[in-house]
Amino acid sequence: MRGAFLLRSEPQSDERGVFWRLFDEDGLQDVDIETKISQVSSVVNSRRGTIRGLHYQVEPHAEAKTLWCWSGSVYDVLVDIRPHEPTYGQWFAMELTAAEHVALHIPRGVAHGYQTLEDGSSLTYLISSPFDADSSRSLRWDDPHLGIEWPFEVSIISERDRSAAPWPPGP
Repeated sequence: MRGAFLLRSEPQSDERGVFWRLFDEDGLQDVDIETKISQVSSVVNSRRGTIRGLHYQVEPHAEAKTLWCWSGSVYDVLVDIRPHEPTYGQWFAMELTAAEHVALHIPRGVAHGYQTLEDGSSLTYLISSPFDADSSRSLRWDDPHLGIEWPFEVSIISERDRSAAPWPPGP
C-alpha cells in the first residue's frame, strides 16, 4: 500500500536497560513520510479481543499517523480508501508487538483499526492533524465487502465502531 511504512529502530542496550529512537524527523523525510505532528495520543486496552476502528478523517482534516505498540500486541489493519490508488478497497494487516522496536506509518487516506491480541495492549500515536469531529469517519470492522479476517471474536467494541458506515467510505 503506497505511503505505508514499517519503521524499524535499532535499540541500544547496556546495564541500564534499553534506549531506542521512536521518531527521527530527518530520517523520515528521506523516505517521504509526513513528519508534522499536531497531536500525540496513547490508548490502553484492558481486554484481548477489543476492536478499535476502522477510523479516518476526511479533508481538510485528513491525517497521517505513526504509531507503535508499547505493551502487549495488536493485529493492526489498514484499508485503502484513496479512489485513485490501485489498492483502493483492499486491506492489509500485520501484528505489532511491544517486543519489536517498530513503528507503523499510515498515510492520509487510509482507514486504520486494530484488534488486541493480549490484555493490556497499548499504543501511542503521532498524528499529523488535530482531531475534528465533523471530519471523523469510521468503516464497519465486519463489512462483507472488505472481508477482514480478525483473529478473535470481538470482546469489546464501542457503539460508534459497531454502527460504523459500510463500504464504500463516505465523503
